[in-house]
Amino acid sequence: MGRTDVCHFALMLAAVGLSYLLPFELVLLSYVILGPAHYLTEISWLHDRSYFLPHRGVALTLVVAAIALSFLESPFWYGVAVWVALVVCAALAATRTALQAMLLLMAAAAVTLFFANRTNGFAIVGVLLPTLIHVSLFTLVFMTLGAARSRSPIQFGLVAAYLAAIVLILALPPSAATVIPSLASFAQQSFGNVPQALGYALGIPHLKLDARLTGLLSFVYTYHYLNWFIKAEVIRWADVPKARLAAVAAASLGATALYFYDYKIGFAVLLGLSLTHVLLEFPLNTLSLRQLGALAGESLARRPQRAKARQA
Repeated sequence: MGRTDVCHFALMLAAVGLSYLLPFELVLLSYVILGPAHYLTEISWLHDRSYFLPHRGVALTLVVAAIALSFLESPFWYGVAVWVALVVCAALAATRTALQAMLLLMAAAAVTLFFANRTNGFAIVGVLLPTLIHVSLFTLVFMTLGAARSRSPIQFGLVAAYLAAIVLILALPPSAATVIPSLASFAQQSFGNVPQALGYALGIPHLKLDARLTGLLSFVYTYHYLNWFIKAEVIRWADVPKARLAAVAAASLGATALYFYDYKIGFAVLLGLSLTHVLLEFPLNTLSLRQLGALAGESLARRPQRAKARQA
C-alpha cells in the first residue's frame, strides 16, 4: 500500500470519526473552513485545463450564471438553470460526435419532461445536485474512475470503504447531542433545505436534518474536501504560481472570516463561490461519467474473450 493510499484511508477514517463526534458542527465547519479553499483551488486547477470546455467563454457564462443564481429566489427557476447548465456542459465536454450530442439531448429532454411533470421536480434538482449529489456521487465517480484506470485493488478497497462508511452512518447514526449548540443552529439554517428536497425525492415526507442525515452530510462533505487536497499528483501544488496560490489562500481565509463576522453576508458569499465551482466542474463531472461508462463497456466486452480463453 502506497503512502498516498494510507493517507486516503486515514483521512476517511478521520472524517467518519469526526462525523460521530461532531455531526451537527462538522458539516458547518467543513463547509466554512475547508470549502472556500477547495472551491478556489479547484477553480484554479480547472482554469489551467480550460475547464475541459472547447471555449473558455462558456466558463465565463457559467460564472455569471452562478453569481446571478445566488440572488434568485425562485426554487423552480433555480433548479431549471442548474439542470440546463449540466446538460449544456455534458453536450460540450462529454460528446465527441454530433450523433452523441443529439442522443444526449434527446435523453435530457425526456428527463426534463419527467422533472417538469413531478411536483417540485426542478426545486429538488436545484437543491440536491449542487450539494449532496455533488459531494457524494461525483466523489464516488472520481474514486471509481481512478481505481478502474489504475486497476488497483487498494483503490477499489477505498471505494468499498467509502460506501461502507455511508452505510454505517445510515444504519448506526451518531448521537443527536451537540457540543457547540450555536454552530449546530447555523448548520440547520445552512443545510435545512437538503432534507426537505431529499424527502420529496425519496417519497419520505417530513424528513428532517436529524443526526443520521447530518452525520451523512458531515462525512461526505468533509471527505469530499479532504479527498481533493490530498491529490498532490493531480493538483501539482509546486506548479501553481506562487502569487496565485497566495491570492487563493487570502481569499479563502477572507471568506471564512466573513462568515463568522456576518453570517448572512458570509453565507451569501460562500453560496455563490460554491455554486460557481459546482457549475465549472460540470464538464469534468460529465466527462468522467462518460469515461467510466466506456471503461465499464470495455470490461464487459472482454468478458466473453476471457471465458473463451479459459475454455481453451
